[in-house]
Amino acid sequence: MTGFSPRVVPRAKALGLRLVLALLLLTDATDATRLRSDGATASFAHTTQSALATEFDALFNDPRFARALWGVRIESLRDGRVIYTRNSDKLVVPASNMKLLTMAATAERLGWDFQFETRLEAAGTVTDGTLHGDLIVVGGGDPSIDSIAFGPAPVFEAWADALKAAGIHRVTGHLIGDDNLFDDAGIGPGWAWDYLNDGYAAPSSALSYNENIAIIRIWSGATEGAPARVETSPAGHGLTITHAITTGAAGSSASISQTRGLLASEVALRGSIPLGRAEPLVRTTSVHNPTAFFVGGLHAALADRGIPVRGGAVDIDDLPAAPATDGRRVIATRKSQLLSSLGAYFMKASQNFYGETFLKTLGQRFGRGGTTTAGRAIASETLESWGIPDGSFVMYDGSGLSRYNYVSSDAIVTLLKHVWNTERLRGPFMATLPVGGQDGTLGSRMRNTALAGKVQAKTGTIANVRSLSGFVDAPSGERFVFSIIANHFTVGSAAVDEVAEKALLLLVR
Repeated sequence: MTGFSPRVVPRAKALGLRLVLALLLLTDATDATRLRSDGATASFAHTTQSALATEFDALFNDPRFARALWGVRIESLRDGRVIYTRNSDKLVVPASNMKLLTMAATAERLGWDFQFETRLEAAGTVTDGTLHGDLIVVGGGDPSIDSIAFGPAPVFEAWADALKAAGIHRVTGHLIGDDNLFDDAGIGPGWAWDYLNDGYAAPSSALSYNENIAIIRIWSGATEGAPARVETSPAGHGLTITHAITTGAAGSSASISQTRGLLASEVALRGSIPLGRAEPLVRTTSVHNPTAFFVGGLHAALADRGIPVRGGAVDIDDLPAAPATDGRRVIATRKSQLLSSLGAYFMKASQNFYGETFLKTLGQRFGRGGTTTAGRAIASETLESWGIPDGSFVMYDGSGLSRYNYVSSDAIVTLLKHVWNTERLRGPFMATLPVGGQDGTLGSRMRNTALAGKVQAKTGTIANVRSLSGFVDAPSGERFVFSIIANHFTVGSAAVDEVAEKALLLLVR
């Protein structure tokens, strides 16, 4: 991304503004404090800020966005100056900028040291290496139990070892997945039906595995025209994959269509993949029963380690009666990484189902039940206690996928300022944010510009929504907090990014 184009304003004004900003940057903090008390200098600074506002207006008045809505607020963290606002009090759809609200409220209420816990329990008696009863996995909402290298989760193998250490080599009963800590509404309110099969819209559950997605890998055949090879992992996904994918000419483009009925378990693939492609083509799809996925994967892993479970794997909701809790013993416990680490992945990768899990955990931990409704009530109370007024945001989910979400740029900036000014929140929260030109969802943006390494911000994207909110550092050392959200545009998202990044370049210029 290049710097601000001088075509937006007359060249003389642009050169004059550069000179004014250079003079301001040469003034140290002590002199600036002294000079601000001088009327002539205050007038000079006001004139400079007005000129800057004119340049911002020129950017956001781009004819390509004549029918769009921009919500913008930019402030200085050094002295609280409001640099620029545009519709900053208006409610706009935030997309994944909703994650800023979810992350901040979760950290405040649970603490950065919070860990999720998942337990493997045994019910019954053990004789001659056989458990005459059931194994029960009690979910605690951990979103981070993942397959490794397309195989089983490491915890599954550790639990096989724990069972053998407990003298259990066979199980006559079921392997039961207990997901009752949360409700069964895995899909967030206001999610669009046409993306529910996509990996980024995977449902939440108290028992989750591999981010509740199945991974489909496609390799070319040995010769042109030969059928492709398709594999789906990890075990336990419960999907039926059919394909009519052929091997195209070497150097051709891959073209794969993926068809699946709403909430169906059958996935059909069609298309072609070029001969000799070095790496497999990868597609993902959501798994609609995470609990069955979890225990199905664990069941397969135990069998591979020589521990058959004769009754098979089952979701607790499919049993005629819930298993008794009396007489159980804990075989093994798995604790997640700290919330600070999980939060960094949630924000940098913009992992949607983490947000839904965090929200339900808030509701469950504070006695209102593991539901989205309960979680957002806790989150809303927390945000309002920080001076973010009721009505400046409408929170329906934790990820930002919902079209029912609304927030103002004023509210986001207020939240970010609160986090910045709260020492116990600041460091870990800042570490969760993507860095321009370096990592996360900003890793491929802002490279080779003055913004690279200087912007820490959360991105957001759903159809006709693009958002960017966070912090940017100027060469002077001054740090700005900002929220830039576009709604209702019909041009490509790259054009929105261009305007937002030019606005930030004005600040650091």
